Amino acid sequence: MTGPLQGLKVVEIAGIGPGPFAAMLLADLGAEVVRVDRPGGGGLSLGDKDVLNRGRRSVAVDLKHPGGAEVVLRLAEQADVLIEGYRPGVAERLGIGPEACLARNPKLVYGRMTGWGQDGPLAPTAGHDIAYIAVTGTLHAIGRAGGPPQVPLNLVGDFGGGSMYLVAGILAALWEAARSGRGQVVDAAIVDGTAHLSAILHGFVSLGLWRDRRGTNLLDTGAPYYDVYETADGEYMAVGAIEPQFFAELMRRLGIAERAPEQNDRERWPELRALIAEVFRTRTRAEWTEAFDGSDACVAPVLSAKEAAAHPHLAARGTLVERDGLTQPAPAPRFSRTSAELGLPPCGAGAHTREALAAWGFGDVEALVAAGVVVQAEG
Repeated sequence: MTGPLQGLKVVEIAGIGPGPFAAMLLADLGAEVVRVDRPGGGGLSLGDKDVLNRGRRSVAVDLKHPGGAEVVLRLAEQADVLIEGYRPGVAERLGIGPEACLARNPKLVYGRMTGWGQDGPLAPTAGHDIAYIAVTGTLHAIGRAGGPPQVPLNLVGDFGGGSMYLVAGILAALWEAARSGRGQVVDAAIVDGTAHLSAILHGFVSLGLWRDRRGTNLLDTGAPYYDVYETADGEYMAVGAIEPQFFAELMRRLGIAERAPEQNDRERWPELRALIAEVFRTRTRAEWTEAFDGSDACVAPVLSAKEAAAHPHLAARGTLVERDGLTQPAPAPRFSRTSAELGLPPCGAGAHTREALAAWGFGDVEALVAAGVVVQAEG
């Protein structure tokens, strides 16, 4: 592996969503990550097509076997980081909770990824991204005027408020451990991270700059110069011309500078929106893309995931790459000296059991396989 985290050793207890994304990001940046899967994999495993599982080796461990927990604890002894995403108390019942792991390795950073957190009334209950962002007030703010809240995939909660805060917490704890010599537990809750992401929203509310109604504010499609507009071919263009000079350029490129209402005259926003929409419907998305190319009008075509890789800017930067038959995002961010590169392709559970355990110093791999504590996948 290459990247700024080269030499960092991570144990990932397999889960779904934000935990795997955090482990993928650490692996993308050069960490050596061993993923501990259940034999046969989890219910949502996509095997060698699951981009979230790229970059690390998979060891299949039967944690219900009397010797399963000991395998994880032996891995934890050598690791800098361990990541798990169970409900509170489950890791402890399996014998691989923070107390057991830190007893073996006092410098270990133990990252816990949950939706509700390790405590609070909802901590023991199930949930998914949509519920977590709902209670933070974030989902309420997303959508058009007069309509219901719109679900922003699971990017805001799972990956934004979850994975990225787990990684930030892990790196912060590693920095502290390098000086104190002591590890600690990182409680990364999606509700906490999502609420933190919405700091700007709370700032606007406190200043009286945000109405508590969807689709009536600057960044929620309330402003006609921050919205999407349909083109002649049924596609869409995204407009984000907030600053006056960018708005002026938008009006000029649309050819309506002389007849458009003033930018921030809220009473005339419906008129401005109708005018912009009317003009965008006169050309195709490709024609408007060409018309705005190189301008500061802050206008871009709305592309599908399949179309994005061919966009000239993304293609020039190699933002999306094809490897092992999969189109996938390249590692991010980028570094001037310690460049990050794609590592191992995604794999099924237990694909590297023998190889990975041997690399981590296990001299009894064959005995563990024979006893059914660990499983080596075939093929």
